[in-house]
Amino acid sequence: MTDTVLAFDTSSACVAACLLRGPEVLCLRHEEMARGQAERLVPMLEEMLEEAGLGWRDLDALGVCTGPGNFTGIRISVATARGLALSLGIPAVGVTAPEATVWGAARPVAAAVVGSRRMSYAQRFGANGAGPVLSLPDAEAIAAELGEMPTLSHSLPFARPAQSLVEGVARVAGERFRAPDLPRPSPVYVRPADAAPSREAPPAILP
Repeated sequence: MTDTVLAFDTSSACVAACLLRGPEVLCLRHEEMARGQAERLVPMLEEMLEEAGLGWRDLDALGVCTGPGNFTGIRISVATARGLALSLGIPAVGVTAPEATVWGAARPVAAAVVGSRRMSYAQRFGANGAGPVLSLPDAEAIAAELGEMPTLSHSLPFARPAQSLVEGVARVAGERFRAPDLPRPSPVYVRPADAAPSREAPPAILP
């Protein structure tokens, strides 16, 4: 039986999604947007399913990019993946941007994700697993950290097309969703959110 996987990503200033049936890409979408990902994500997914002649119940698994990237964007896609997985009774697989970047590459390999505000990320992948996602101040620091290891990279906004990243998310999810004790997708923030907690005292709770 051929598995059908729907993956999506809102970890940067875009909404991207990929629908796979086995090895075949049925539909691939990418829309640039600085705001409005929460309102656009599910309608885009419905449009893709309709274009492929499928419904939500035809899906075997979901894939979602868990970051690192935009704090709010990651929360949007992870929450959507969890909600859809619960309602449909199918697994949701969280995939980091570095994992998606190096999908299909020979190991050992490293991924470099160049973000905004001179903040970048790196992750090593060996034959026996992956290292932690590292937060680095700029691309030059990533190059020094990774040394001579072969490196694949993309930027935010992407130097590699965003479609390639979300397809990587879908491919990894398709390989992993049958694993036992699969954890729920969780955001990978690496660094704290830019938003600061309110300095005002919380309201009193009346008995």
